[in-house]
Amino acid sequence: MAVGSHTGAGTGIPELAGVPLLGSLFDLKSDSLGTYLRAQQRHGDLVRITAGPPGLRAELYCVFSPEGAQQVLGTEAANFRKDNSFYQEVRESFGNGLLTSQDEDYLRQRRLVQPLFTKRRVDGYAGAVAAETELTLRAWRETGVVDVSDEMARLALRAVTRILFGTDGDAAAGVVDRCFPVITEYVLRRGYSPANLPRSWPTPGNKRAAAALEELYGVCDRIVAERLGDGAGDGAGENKGDGDNGSDLLSLLAGAKSADDAEFDAVELREQVLVFLLAGHETTATSLAFALHLLARHPEQQTRAREEISRVLGDRTPQAADLDRLPYLTQVLKEAMRLYPAAPVIGRQAVADARVGGHTIPAGADVIVAPWVTHRHPLHWPDPDRFDPDRFTPEAEAARPRYAWFPFGGGPRACIGQHFSMLESVIALAMILRAYEFEAVDADVPVSTGITLRATGPARCRLRSLAG
Repeated sequence: MAVGSHTGAGTGIPELAGVPLLGSLFDLKSDSLGTYLRAQQRHGDLVRITAGPPGLRAELYCVFSPEGAQQVLGTEAANFRKDNSFYQEVRESFGNGLLTSQDEDYLRQRRLVQPLFTKRRVDGYAGAVAAETELTLRAWRETGVVDVSDEMARLALRAVTRILFGTDGDAAAGVVDRCFPVITEYVLRRGYSPANLPRSWPTPGNKRAAAALEELYGVCDRIVAERLGDGAGDGAGENKGDGDNGSDLLSLLAGAKSADDAEFDAVELREQVLVFLLAGHETTATSLAFALHLLARHPEQQTRAREEISRVLGDRTPQAADLDRLPYLTQVLKEAMRLYPAAPVIGRQAVADARVGGHTIPAGADVIVAPWVTHRHPLHWPDPDRFDPDRFTPEAEAARPRYAWFPFGGGPRACIGQHFSMLESVIALAMILRAYEFEAVDADVPVSTGITLRATGPARCRLRSLAG
Protein backbone atom coordinates (compact mmCIF):
# COMPACT_ATOMS: atom_id res chain seq x y z
CA MET A 1 0.00 0.00 0.00
CA ALA A 2 1.33 3.39 -0.92
CA VAL A 3 0.18 6.66 0.57
CA GLY A 4 -2.10 8.47 -1.87
CA SER A 5 -1.74 12.19 -2.46
CA HIS A 6 -5.28 12.68 -3.79
CA THR A 7 -8.79 11.68 -2.86
CA GLY A 8 -11.12 9.56 -4.90
CA ALA A 9 -14.24 11.12 -3.40
CA GLY A 10 -16.66 12.13 -6.12
CA THR A 11 -15.42 9.60 -8.68
CA GLY A 12 -18.59 7.54 -8.37
CA ILE A 13 -16.53 4.45 -7.58
CA PRO A 14 -18.09 2.57 -4.64
CA GLU A 15 -16.03 2.44 -1.45
CA LEU A 16 -15.76 -0.51 0.91
CA ALA A 17 -17.03 0.59 4.31
CA GLY A 18 -14.47 0.68 7.08
CA VAL A 19 -14.24 2.15 10.58
CA PRO A 20 -14.14 5.90 11.27
CA LEU A 21 -10.71 7.55 10.76
CA LEU A 22 -8.86 4.31 9.90
CA GLY A 23 -11.06 2.91 7.13
CA SER A 24 -10.21 -0.70 6.23
CA LEU A 25 -6.72 -0.63 7.79
CA PHE A 26 -7.30 -3.46 10.27
CA ASP A 27 -9.19 -5.61 7.74
CA LEU A 28 -6.32 -5.35 5.26
CA LYS A 29 -3.75 -6.13 7.93
CA SER A 30 -5.60 -9.16 9.30
CA ASP A 31 -7.00 -10.61 6.05
CA SER A 32 -6.25 -8.67 2.90
CA LEU A 33 -7.35 -11.44 0.52
CA GLY A 34 -10.69 -11.83 2.31
CA THR A 35 -11.12 -8.05 2.28
CA TYR A 36 -10.65 -7.87 -1.49
CA LEU A 37 -13.13 -10.74 -2.00
CA ARG A 38 -15.67 -9.01 0.21
CA ALA A 39 -15.21 -5.76 -1.71
CA GLN A 40 -16.00 -7.48 -5.02
CA GLN A 41 -18.97 -9.39 -3.61
CA ARG A 42 -20.51 -6.24 -2.12
CA HIS A 43 -19.68 -3.61 -4.71
CA GLY A 44 -18.68 -5.22 -8.01
CA ASP A 45 -15.63 -5.05 -10.22
CA LEU A 46 -14.22 -1.61 -9.35
CA VAL A 47 -13.99 -0.70 -5.67
CA ARG A 48 -12.12 1.95 -3.70
CA ILE A 49 -10.58 0.92 -0.37
CA THR A 50 -9.08 3.44 2.06
CA ALA A 51 -6.87 2.60 5.01
CA GLY A 52 -5.00 4.60 7.62
CA PRO A 53 -5.45 7.89 9.50
CA PRO A 54 -5.93 11.24 7.78
CA GLY A 55 -2.62 12.50 6.40
CA LEU A 56 -1.22 8.97 6.11
CA ARG A 57 -4.16 7.43 4.32
CA ALA A 58 -3.68 4.87 1.56
CA GLU A 59 -6.29 4.73 -1.18
CA LEU A 60 -6.51 1.64 -3.35
CA TYR A 61 -8.49 1.32 -6.58
CA CYS A 62 -9.27 -2.39 -6.92
CA VAL A 63 -9.98 -3.76 -10.40
CA PHE A 64 -11.54 -7.24 -10.30
CA SER A 65 -12.96 -7.99 -13.76
CA PRO A 66 -10.96 -9.86 -16.43
CA GLU A 67 -11.52 -6.94 -18.80
CA GLY A 68 -10.20 -4.46 -16.24
CA ALA A 69 -7.17 -6.62 -15.50
CA GLN A 70 -6.45 -6.75 -19.23
CA GLN A 71 -6.52 -2.94 -19.39
CA VAL A 72 -4.14 -2.54 -16.45
CA LEU A 73 -1.66 -5.25 -17.41
CA GLY A 74 -2.13 -5.46 -21.15
CA THR A 75 -3.73 -2.94 -23.47
CA GLU A 76 -2.99 0.12 -21.30
CA ALA A 77 0.08 -1.20 -19.49
CA ALA A 78 2.09 1.96 -20.26
CA ASN A 79 -0.29 3.96 -18.08
CA PHE A 80 0.08 1.64 -15.07
CA ARG A 81 3.61 1.58 -13.72
CA LYS A 82 5.52 -0.13 -10.90
CA ASP A 83 5.96 3.16 -9.07
CA ASN A 84 4.36 2.40 -5.71
CA SER A 85 6.18 2.15 -2.40
CA PHE A 86 6.04 -1.66 -2.32
CA TYR A 87 8.02 -2.03 -5.54
CA GLN A 88 10.48 0.57 -4.31
CA GLU A 89 11.17 -1.54 -1.23
CA VAL A 90 11.65 -4.64 -3.42
CA ARG A 91 14.13 -2.66 -5.55
CA GLU A 92 16.05 -1.54 -2.47
CA SER A 93 16.56 -5.14 -1.36
CA PHE A 94 16.58 -7.28 -4.49
CA GLY A 95 17.89 -4.77 -7.02
CA ASN A 96 16.64 -3.41 -10.30
CA GLY A 97 16.20 -6.69 -12.16
CA LEU A 98 13.42 -7.80 -14.49
CA LEU A 99 10.80 -7.79 -11.73
CA THR A 100 11.26 -4.14 -10.77
CA SER A 101 13.00 -2.31 -13.64
CA GLN A 102 11.07 -0.06 -16.00
CA ASP A 103 11.33 1.81 -19.31
CA GLU A 104 14.66 1.45 -21.15
CA ASP A 105 16.24 -0.52 -18.29
CA TYR A 106 13.50 -3.11 -18.52
CA LEU A 107 13.53 -3.32 -22.32
CA ARG A 108 17.32 -3.76 -22.37
CA GLN A 109 17.19 -6.47 -19.72
CA ARG A 110 14.34 -8.28 -21.43
CA ARG A 111 16.23 -8.30 -24.75
CA LEU A 112 19.25 -9.85 -23.03
CA VAL A 113 17.35 -12.41 -21.01
CA GLN A 114 14.63 -13.48 -23.48
CA PRO A 115 16.87 -15.79 -25.57
CA LEU A 116 17.71 -17.76 -22.41
CA PHE A 117 14.05 -18.54 -21.79
CA THR A 118 13.07 -19.97 -25.14
CA LYS A 119 11.23 -23.27 -24.99
CA ARG A 120 14.30 -25.15 -26.29
CA ARG A 121 16.58 -23.76 -23.61
CA VAL A 122 14.10 -24.23 -20.77
CA ASP A 123 13.35 -27.79 -21.85
CA GLY A 124 17.04 -28.52 -21.31
CA TYR A 125 16.56 -28.14 -17.56
CA ALA A 126 14.13 -31.05 -17.28
CA GLY A 127 16.92 -33.40 -16.21
CA ALA A 128 17.96 -31.15 -13.32
CA VAL A 129 14.36 -30.92 -12.10
CA ALA A 130 13.94 -34.70 -12.27
CA ALA A 131 17.20 -35.28 -10.39
CA GLU A 132 16.20 -32.94 -7.55
CA THR A 133 12.73 -34.49 -7.36
CA GLU A 134 14.29 -37.94 -7.05
CA LEU A 135 16.37 -36.74 -4.10
CA THR A 136 13.17 -35.53 -2.41
CA LEU A 137 11.46 -38.88 -2.97
CA ARG A 138 14.40 -40.74 -1.46
CA ALA A 139 14.29 -38.51 1.62
CA TRP A 140 10.62 -39.45 2.15
CA ARG A 141 11.22 -43.21 2.28
CA GLU A 142 11.15 -43.36 6.09
CA THR A 143 8.57 -40.60 6.48
CA GLY A 144 4.90 -41.13 7.23
CA VAL A 145 3.70 -37.51 7.18
CA VAL A 146 5.16 -34.50 5.35
CA ASP A 147 4.26 -30.81 5.24
CA VAL A 148 3.98 -30.30 1.49
CA SER A 149 4.41 -26.53 1.83
CA ASP A 150 7.82 -26.92 3.46
CA GLU A 151 8.88 -29.82 1.26
CA MET A 152 7.98 -28.16 -2.03
CA ALA A 153 9.77 -24.98 -0.94
CA ARG A 154 12.94 -27.04 -0.40
CA LEU A 155 12.56 -28.87 -3.70
CA ALA A 156 11.91 -25.71 -5.73
CA LEU A 157 14.81 -23.89 -4.06
CA ARG A 158 17.25 -26.73 -4.76
CA ALA A 159 16.08 -26.96 -8.36
CA VAL A 160 16.40 -23.24 -9.11
CA THR A 161 19.80 -22.89 -7.40
CA ARG A 162 21.11 -25.92 -9.31
CA ILE A 163 19.88 -24.48 -12.60
CA LEU A 164 21.16 -20.97 -11.80
CA PHE A 165 24.49 -21.84 -10.22
CA GLY A 166 25.35 -25.36 -11.33
CA THR A 167 27.89 -26.96 -9.02
CA ASP A 168 27.67 -23.98 -6.64
CA GLY A 169 23.96 -24.54 -6.12
CA ASP A 170 24.14 -26.30 -2.75
CA ALA A 171 26.09 -23.49 -1.08
CA ALA A 172 23.79 -20.85 -2.54
CA ALA A 173 20.65 -22.72 -1.47
CA GLY A 174 21.73 -22.67 2.18
CA VAL A 175 22.28 -18.93 2.13
CA VAL A 176 18.99 -18.24 0.35
CA ASP A 177 17.12 -20.46 2.80
CA ARG A 178 18.55 -18.49 5.76
CA CYS A 179 18.39 -14.99 4.35
CA PHE A 180 15.27 -14.79 2.20
CA PRO A 181 12.73 -15.01 5.05
CA VAL A 182 14.45 -12.15 6.91
CA ILE A 183 14.62 -9.96 3.81
CA THR A 184 11.10 -10.64 2.55
CA GLU A 185 9.56 -9.91 5.96
CA TYR A 186 11.51 -6.64 6.06
CA VAL A 187 10.35 -5.67 2.57
CA LEU A 188 6.74 -6.45 3.43
CA ARG A 189 6.79 -4.50 6.68
CA ARG A 190 8.23 -1.42 4.99
CA GLY A 191 6.28 -1.77 1.74
CA TYR A 192 2.92 -1.77 3.52
CA SER A 193 3.74 0.86 6.12
CA PRO A 194 2.60 4.48 5.63
CA ALA A 195 5.95 5.78 6.95
CA ASN A 196 9.39 4.22 7.50
CA LEU A 197 12.61 5.13 9.25
CA PRO A 198 15.65 5.34 6.94
CA ARG A 199 17.32 2.01 6.25
CA SER A 200 20.62 3.48 7.46
CA TRP A 201 19.38 3.96 11.03
CA PRO A 202 20.75 1.23 13.37
CA THR A 203 17.41 -0.21 14.47
CA PRO A 204 17.27 -3.97 15.23
CA GLY A 205 15.14 -4.60 12.14
CA ASN A 206 17.45 -2.61 9.87
CA LYS A 207 20.51 -4.40 11.26
CA ARG A 208 19.02 -7.87 10.79
CA ALA A 209 18.02 -7.10 7.22
CA ALA A 210 21.40 -5.53 6.42
CA ALA A 211 23.23 -8.62 7.71
CA ALA A 212 21.01 -10.94 5.65
CA LEU A 213 21.49 -8.81 2.52
CA GLU A 214 25.26 -8.75 3.03
CA GLU A 215 25.40 -12.54 3.26
CA LEU A 216 23.11 -13.03 0.26
CA TYR A 217 24.92 -10.47 -1.89
CA GLY A 218 28.24 -12.00 -0.86
CA VAL A 219 27.52 -15.50 -2.13
CA CYS A 220 25.98 -14.18 -5.36
CA ASP A 221 28.90 -11.81 -6.01
CA ARG A 222 31.44 -14.58 -5.39
CA ILE A 223 29.81 -16.94 -7.88
CA VAL A 224 29.28 -14.13 -10.42
CA ALA A 225 32.97 -13.17 -10.18
CA GLU A 226 33.99 -16.79 -10.77
CA ARG A 227 31.77 -17.05 -13.85
CA LEU A 228 33.09 -13.79 -15.29
CA GLY A 229 36.64 -14.88 -14.53
CA ASP A 230 36.03 -18.18 -16.31
CA GLY A 231 34.96 -16.36 -19.47
CA ALA A 232 31.37 -17.46 -19.01
CA GLY A 233 29.33 -17.65 -22.14
CA ASP A 234 32.21 -18.67 -24.45
CA GLY A 235 30.92 -21.63 -26.36
CA ALA A 236 27.89 -21.96 -24.10
CA GLY A 237 25.40 -21.99 -26.93
CA GLU A 238 24.02 -25.41 -26.10
CA ASN A 239 22.09 -25.76 -22.88
CA LYS A 240 22.61 -29.28 -21.56
CA GLY A 241 20.83 -28.60 -18.30
CA ASP A 242 23.32 -30.82 -16.46
CA GLY A 243 24.29 -28.22 -13.84
CA ASP A 244 27.93 -27.98 -14.92
CA ASN A 245 29.53 -24.55 -15.09
CA GLY A 246 29.09 -23.26 -18.61
CA SER A 247 25.56 -24.60 -18.99
CA ASP A 248 24.03 -23.16 -15.83
CA LEU A 249 21.79 -20.14 -16.27
CA LEU A 250 24.21 -17.72 -14.61
CA SER A 251 26.94 -18.62 -17.10
CA LEU A 252 24.52 -18.05 -19.95
CA LEU A 253 23.45 -14.71 -18.44
CA ALA A 254 27.09 -13.67 -18.08
CA GLY A 255 27.68 -14.41 -21.74
CA ALA A 256 24.46 -12.86 -23.03
CA LYS A 257 24.80 -10.08 -25.62
CA SER A 258 22.15 -8.15 -27.48
CA ALA A 259 22.29 -7.17 -31.13
CA ASP A 260 24.02 -3.91 -30.18
CA ASP A 261 26.59 -5.77 -28.00
CA ALA A 262 24.98 -4.72 -24.72
CA GLU A 263 25.68 -7.08 -21.80
CA PHE A 264 25.25 -7.30 -18.04
CA ASP A 265 27.90 -6.07 -15.64
CA ALA A 266 28.58 -7.83 -12.33
CA VAL A 267 26.04 -5.84 -10.30
CA GLU A 268 23.33 -6.35 -12.93
CA LEU A 269 24.04 -10.08 -12.98
CA ARG A 270 23.58 -10.24 -9.23
CA GLU A 271 20.29 -8.34 -9.53
CA GLN A 272 18.97 -10.73 -12.18
CA VAL A 273 20.02 -13.71 -10.07
CA LEU A 274 18.21 -12.34 -7.02
CA VAL A 275 15.02 -11.83 -9.01
CA PHE A 276 15.21 -15.35 -10.45
CA LEU A 277 15.76 -16.76 -6.96
CA LEU A 278 12.79 -14.81 -5.61
CA ALA A 279 10.37 -15.47 -8.44
CA GLY A 280 11.74 -18.85 -9.47
CA HIS A 281 11.33 -20.85 -6.31
CA GLU A 282 8.54 -19.32 -4.21
CA THR A 283 6.00 -19.28 -7.05
CA THR A 284 6.64 -22.86 -8.20
CA ALA A 285 6.72 -24.09 -4.61
CA THR A 286 3.28 -22.59 -4.01
CA SER A 287 1.80 -24.21 -7.11
CA LEU A 288 3.23 -27.63 -6.29
CA ALA A 289 2.31 -27.56 -2.61
CA PHE A 290 -1.32 -26.65 -3.20
CA ALA A 291 -1.68 -29.04 -6.13
CA LEU A 292 -0.56 -31.87 -3.83
CA HIS A 293 -2.74 -30.75 -0.95
CA LEU A 294 -5.81 -30.39 -3.17
CA LEU A 295 -5.26 -33.85 -4.65
CA ALA A 296 -4.80 -35.23 -1.13
CA ARG A 297 -8.27 -33.90 -0.32
CA HIS A 298 -9.79 -35.20 -3.58
CA PRO A 299 -8.86 -38.87 -4.06
CA GLU A 300 -10.85 -39.33 -7.29
CA GLN A 301 -8.88 -36.60 -9.06
CA GLN A 302 -5.65 -37.93 -7.55
CA THR A 303 -6.37 -41.39 -8.95
CA ARG A 304 -7.24 -39.98 -12.38
CA ALA A 305 -3.97 -38.00 -12.49
CA ARG A 306 -1.94 -41.04 -11.42
CA GLU A 307 -3.57 -43.24 -14.05
CA GLU A 308 -2.57 -40.73 -16.74
CA ILE A 309 0.99 -40.60 -15.41
CA SER A 310 1.24 -44.40 -15.41
CA ARG A 311 -0.20 -44.68 -18.90
CA VAL A 312 2.13 -42.04 -20.39
CA LEU A 313 5.35 -42.58 -18.46
CA GLY A 314 5.39 -46.11 -17.13
CA ASP A 315 8.58 -46.33 -15.08
CA ARG A 316 10.70 -43.91 -17.09
CA THR A 317 11.83 -40.44 -16.01
CA PRO A 318 9.61 -37.68 -17.40
CA GLN A 319 11.09 -35.38 -20.03
CA ALA A 320 10.11 -31.98 -21.40
CA ALA A 321 8.31 -33.59 -24.35
CA ASP A 322 5.93 -35.29 -21.90
CA LEU A 323 4.22 -32.03 -20.90
CA ASP A 324 1.89 -32.19 -23.90
CA ARG A 325 1.18 -35.87 -23.14
CA LEU A 326 -0.06 -35.15 -19.61
CA PRO A 327 -3.07 -32.88 -20.20
CA TYR A 328 -5.01 -33.83 -17.07
CA LEU A 329 -1.99 -33.31 -14.80
CA THR A 330 -1.55 -29.90 -16.41
CA GLN A 331 -5.23 -29.15 -15.73
CA VAL A 332 -4.67 -30.07 -12.07
CA LEU A 333 -1.83 -27.56 -11.83
CA LYS A 334 -3.83 -24.83 -13.56
CA GLU A 335 -6.76 -25.36 -11.20
CA ALA A 336 -4.39 -25.23 -8.21
CA MET A 337 -3.00 -21.96 -9.57
CA ARG A 338 -6.53 -20.65 -9.99
CA LEU A 339 -7.41 -21.30 -6.36
CA TYR A 340 -3.97 -20.41 -4.99
CA PRO A 341 -2.23 -18.00 -7.40
CA ALA A 342 1.35 -17.41 -6.30
CA ALA A 343 0.94 -13.69 -7.04
CA PRO A 344 -2.55 -13.13 -5.58
CA VAL A 345 -2.41 -9.31 -5.80
CA ILE A 346 -0.54 -7.17 -8.36
CA GLY A 347 0.00 -3.46 -7.76
CA ARG A 348 0.45 -0.58 -10.18
CA GLN A 349 0.22 3.23 -10.14
CA ALA A 350 -1.77 5.20 -12.72
CA VAL A 351 0.21 7.79 -14.68
CA ALA A 352 -2.83 9.55 -16.14
CA ASP A 353 -6.59 9.37 -15.64
CA ALA A 354 -7.94 6.04 -16.88
CA ARG A 355 -11.48 4.93 -17.73
CA VAL A 356 -12.09 1.47 -16.29
CA GLY A 357 -15.51 -0.15 -15.96
CA GLY A 358 -17.30 3.10 -16.80
CA HIS A 359 -15.50 5.11 -14.08
CA THR A 360 -12.38 7.26 -13.99
CA ILE A 361 -9.39 6.18 -11.95
CA PRO A 362 -7.45 9.40 -11.28
CA ALA A 363 -3.82 10.02 -12.17
CA GLY A 364 -1.47 9.04 -9.37
CA ALA A 365 -3.85 6.44 -7.94
CA ASP A 366 -2.59 3.16 -6.53
CA VAL A 367 -4.29 0.40 -8.50
CA ILE A 368 -4.44 -3.30 -7.81
CA VAL A 369 -5.60 -6.24 -9.86
CA ALA A 370 -6.18 -9.40 -7.87
CA PRO A 371 -5.94 -12.86 -9.40
CA TRP A 372 -7.16 -14.16 -6.03
CA VAL A 373 -10.50 -12.42 -6.66
CA THR A 374 -10.75 -12.60 -10.47
CA HIS A 375 -10.01 -16.36 -10.32
CA ARG A 376 -13.16 -16.65 -8.18
CA HIS A 377 -15.34 -14.32 -10.23
CA PRO A 378 -18.82 -15.89 -10.22
CA LEU A 379 -19.52 -14.90 -13.84
CA HIS A 380 -16.62 -17.02 -15.08
CA TRP A 381 -16.14 -19.65 -12.37
CA PRO A 382 -19.37 -21.40 -11.22
CA ASP A 383 -19.06 -22.70 -7.65
CA PRO A 384 -15.69 -20.92 -7.53
CA ASP A 385 -14.26 -22.56 -4.40
CA ARG A 386 -14.73 -26.09 -5.73
CA PHE A 387 -11.61 -27.91 -6.98
CA ASP A 388 -12.34 -29.05 -10.55
CA PRO A 389 -9.46 -29.59 -13.01
CA ASP A 390 -11.99 -30.03 -15.84
CA ARG A 391 -12.40 -26.25 -15.83
CA PHE A 392 -9.20 -26.28 -17.93
CA THR A 393 -10.09 -28.48 -20.84
CA PRO A 394 -9.23 -26.70 -24.11
CA GLU A 395 -12.91 -26.06 -24.79
CA ALA A 396 -13.53 -24.55 -21.35
CA GLU A 397 -10.45 -22.33 -21.60
CA ALA A 398 -11.46 -21.05 -25.03
CA ALA A 399 -14.88 -20.01 -23.70
CA ARG A 400 -13.50 -17.68 -21.00
CA PRO A 401 -12.02 -14.17 -21.26
CA ARG A 402 -8.22 -14.13 -21.59
CA TYR A 403 -7.71 -12.56 -18.15
CA ALA A 404 -10.18 -14.70 -16.22
CA TRP A 405 -7.03 -16.70 -15.26
CA PHE A 406 -3.69 -14.92 -15.09
CA PRO A 407 -1.39 -16.46 -12.47
CA PHE A 408 1.66 -15.32 -14.48
CA GLY A 409 0.45 -11.74 -14.90
CA GLY A 410 -0.04 -10.57 -18.45
CA GLY A 411 0.75 -8.07 -21.15
CA PRO A 412 4.29 -6.86 -21.90
CA ARG A 413 5.43 -7.71 -18.35
CA ALA A 414 4.07 -11.25 -18.18
CA CYS A 415 6.36 -13.60 -16.28
CA ILE A 416 9.28 -14.60 -18.49
CA GLY A 417 9.64 -17.87 -16.61
CA GLN A 418 6.14 -19.26 -16.97
CA HIS A 419 7.19 -22.15 -19.25
CA PHE A 420 9.95 -23.06 -16.78
CA SER A 421 7.44 -23.02 -13.92
CA MET A 422 5.06 -25.34 -15.76
CA LEU A 423 7.91 -27.64 -16.84
CA GLU A 424 9.22 -27.95 -13.29
CA SER A 425 5.75 -28.39 -11.80
CA VAL A 426 4.55 -31.07 -14.22
CA ILE A 427 7.76 -33.11 -14.01
CA ALA A 428 7.95 -32.93 -10.22
CA LEU A 429 4.25 -33.65 -9.70
CA ALA A 430 4.34 -36.62 -12.08
CA MET A 431 7.26 -38.21 -10.25
CA ILE A 432 5.80 -37.54 -6.81
CA LEU A 433 2.34 -38.94 -7.59
CA ARG A 434 3.83 -42.03 -9.20
CA ALA A 435 5.81 -42.76 -6.03
CA TYR A 436 3.31 -41.90 -3.29
CA GLU A 437 -0.37 -41.72 -2.51
CA PHE A 438 -1.41 -38.65 -0.50
CA GLU A 439 -4.05 -38.23 2.18
CA ALA A 440 -4.65 -34.80 3.73
CA VAL A 441 -4.02 -34.46 7.46
CA ASP A 442 -4.90 -30.74 7.55
CA ALA A 443 -8.23 -30.10 5.86
CA ASP A 444 -7.69 -26.38 5.35
CA VAL A 445 -4.46 -24.40 4.96
CA PRO A 446 -4.58 -20.74 6.00
CA VAL A 447 -2.78 -18.35 3.64
CA SER A 448 -1.69 -14.73 3.49
CA THR A 449 -0.15 -12.56 0.84
CA GLY A 450 3.44 -11.42 1.08
CA ILE A 451 5.69 -10.88 -1.91
CA THR A 452 4.04 -14.14 -2.98
CA LEU A 453 1.21 -16.22 -1.55
CA ARG A 454 2.30 -18.22 1.48
CA ALA A 455 0.82 -20.81 3.78
CA THR A 456 0.55 -19.54 7.35
CA GLY A 457 -0.27 -22.95 8.83
CA PRO A 458 0.71 -26.57 8.20
CA ALA A 459 -0.21 -28.40 4.99
CA ARG A 460 0.47 -31.93 6.17
CA CYS A 461 -0.21 -35.02 4.13
CA ARG A 462 0.07 -38.69 5.02
CA LEU A 463 2.16 -40.69 2.56
CA ARG A 464 1.67 -44.24 1.31
CA SER A 465 4.50 -45.59 -0.81
CA LEU A 466 3.47 -47.11 -4.16
CA ALA A 467 6.87 -48.69 -4.80
CA GLY A 468 6.76 -52.32 -5.72
